[in-house]
Formats: sequence, C-alpha cells, structure tokens
Amino acid sequence: MTEQHHFTAILAEGSAVPTLLCGHCRSILSRTRIFRNKGGQHQEMECKVIGLCSADDCGAVNCCDQALALVENPERLFGIAS
Repeated sequence: MTEQHHFTAILAEGSAVPTLLCGHCRSILSRTRIFRNKGGQHQEMECKVIGLCSADDCGAVNCCDQALALVENPERLFGIAS
C-alpha cells in the first residue's frame, strides 16, 4: 500500500487573482483540481477544501483551508472554477 502524504496549500503572494500553490512542489494548483471535500473522498484528512497537484512528479493532496482563509471572498474562487 502506498503511503499518502498530505500538504498545506500556500496562497501565492502578489497575485492579482487568488492563486494557490502546492505545499510540496510549489506548482500552481489548477482551479479544476480544487474541490470541496464532501462525500468522504479523503476521509483521513480533516479538510474542507482539497487541491490535487497536477505537476508530473508531484501529485500531492493539499489542504487548502488555511490558504483560502487569507482570501477575501473564497467563494469567488469556486465561482471562477465552475
């Protein structure tokens, strides 16, 4: 069984549009791979919003809660993504 590592996403500084970075490799987390953690997809992770890194050598699961707490209107991020 492969051990799953969880990281904490980072809010990019100085970005005009809220941008989240992978806590492992610092790649940009695509809005299409940021979603609410409902339905128990990642039950072992106490996190409301999950971001999956799409970088070739990474693939880390990121908790986005702390980074989104720094955004004025985090719901706007989901509006852009849909």
